[in-house]
Amino acid sequence: MRVLTGNDLKTGDVIWWTGTGWSRHVDDAADAGERAEEVLATEEAARRVNVAYVIEASREADGSVRPAHIKDRIRALGPTVRPDLTLKPRDPQAIDWVI
Repeated sequence: MRVLTGNDLKTGDVIWWTGTGWSRHVDDAADAGERAEEVLATEEAARRVNVAYVIEASREADGSVRPAHIKDRIRALGPTVRPDLTLKPRDPQAIDWVI
């Protein structure tokens, strides 16, 4: 699965391509497949995303998206030093998700 990620131009938030727009939640990410570079070029030209790039990820059995590289797992979840500030604060497994 090839997923697109970058940063929101207005807020700086990490965002993920949903197939029709951008979301702060990695689980909303769509598989960009072979069109990944084309979508990136279009979105960057339209100034909807900053520093966008393609990553490898997998869709888990529960439907969640898990980036392959730890850097992107951390970007998807949020601060690792304060689990209460992550995008999944009520998930007791959240801290294990990064590792």
